[in-house]
Amino acid sequence: MDLLEFALGLLTSTDKNGYKTYVMFHGTTLRNALQILLYGFVPSRDGMLGPGVYVSRSFQKASAYPKCLRPGEEKVILQLSVLVGRVKKIDYQGHPLQKTWHQAGYDTAWVPPNCGMLWVSMGFTSDVWVPMSNTYDAKPI
Repeated sequence: MDLLEFALGLLTSTDKNGYKTYVMFHGTTLRNALQILLYGFVPSRDGMLGPGVYVSRSFQKASAYPKCLRPGEEKVILQLSVLVGRVKKIDYQGHPLQKTWHQAGYDTAWVPPNCGMLWVSMGFTSDVWVPMSNTYDAKPI
């Protein structure tokens, strides 16, 4: 049920192995984008859904990141093809699986828009956390 709701309105494609992937976005600096393209993502140490890589279903939200740029830095939005696997919806602050969903057997956690979670309640759309083992095909757009 969570995957069906999660996937509504998302662009999908099929990867080289025949698995369905979803188009998502990640906002970062040009320097970090080049590092991601060369070496892959470095997961955060923590976050709303625990440590990991945070991406968005929304180009608009991804374009708001990073929040602070140093002088001379440029923003870049990476378009990703993400194999999400088993998705867990985390739709309220203090959800029992908010930071432990991965240990419960889920591959991806998703915070839907307008659910009252901290960042979502500030006018942003949804967050998606995806594990490093998931498929990423990143390209700058």
